[in-house]
Amino acid sequence: MTQSAAGNTARNTTTSTTTSAKVDAARDASGTTVVVTGATGRTGGRVAEAARAAGLTVRAASRATGFDWRERSTWPETLRGARAAYLVFPTDVGSPEATRAVGEIAREAVSLGVRRLVLLSARGEERARPTEEALRESGADWTIVRAAWFAQNFSEGPLAEEVRLSGGLVFPAAEGVREPFIDVRDVADVVVAALTSGDRYAGREIEVTGPRLVAWGAAVAEIAAATGRELSYRAVPAREYRDHLVGFGVPGEEADFLVELFEELLDGHNAQLTDGVRQVLGRAPRDFAAFVKEAAAAGVWG
Repeated sequence: MTQSAAGNTARNTTTSTTTSAKVDAARDASGTTVVVTGATGRTGGRVAEAARAAGLTVRAASRATGFDWRERSTWPETLRGARAAYLVFPTDVGSPEATRAVGEIAREAVSLGVRRLVLLSARGEERARPTEEALRESGADWTIVRAAWFAQNFSEGPLAEEVRLSGGLVFPAAEGVREPFIDVRDVADVVVAALTSGDRYAGREIEVTGPRLVAWGAAVAEIAAATGRELSYRAVPAREYRDHLVGFGVPGEEADFLVELFEELLDGHNAQLTDGVRQVLGRAPRDFAAFVKEAAAAGVWG
């Protein structure tokens, strides 16, 4: 998955197929209004950008636009008149709160004629299954995109700040644990393809990963090489990491939930690649090294 297997002929064929698919998608999407929740967030912002590029009319849904996941009264105005929606819950998709809210907003959407719903879920997270099931039971034409850890977790948010300010990263992933980090832009492109391809991806779960497995310490080492900085990585038990979460401003109850989640997720069971990106987009996913090079050039880590 890291390179073309058949030289220029295969690359040209893939490019032609992808271009044709984009043209068809744009034609199908013409005049379609799609609600994008979390439109100012890590995935929502990119989904909104990719959706506009595909010819959709984007209705951004965030607190800035009057939408609130925890205030059901804000949902009808956001959903009414749209044909599709991207759902990303602001905390973890595996929380009981996410299960309740996703189920309720999905049923609300269907009642208002918004049947095409795409949910961002987490790959290998058993706690996310009730939320996924709540979407399935809503009556919507659903698609679930299960994503690996985002490459952009290293360039945006508290992990990026820690690397930039402290000269390293402390995280509850043992040295031997490897993850197929995925570029959020690939997640966004897959989501938009699901939204614009009619029924092609309705009723399907799509698992998306990057093209190679990278240990957390090795990821920090790649950032160090790209920036010319000396950066360290220290693995700690998940329970010890709770203090870091609280230091980031995470409420205590949520920190306890995340500690339990990290204990489940960071045991190595996700050290597998999938071809979800290629199946949907007709191309390989972006490599972590390319992400690091781009972010370093932009001065993300100082």
